[in-house]
Amino acid sequence: MTLTVKVAEAKAHLSELLAKVEAGEEVIISRGPDPIARLSPLRKDNDVAAVIAEIKAGRNSFALAPVSLDEILDWKAEGRR
Repeated sequence: MTLTVKVAEAKAHLSELLAKVEAGEEVIISRGPDPIARLSPLRKDNDVAAVIAEIKAGRNSFALAPVSLDEILDWKAEGRR
């Protein structure tokens, strides 16, 4: 879940916002209607599950069009002709 707060609210409630980030939420800080910063949990280097979840989320964010075999073969041969 993503929470958006304005700068003044972030300054007044930083400890509470950090607790939400530690719980896994993401916080966007905005100046007026414009987002300017993101608070998100740091990934631990040895947290394999978090890395896998991040990769899956990234893959799901792209709408991939089907690719034909001819396109794949063209990509493979690109630069070899």
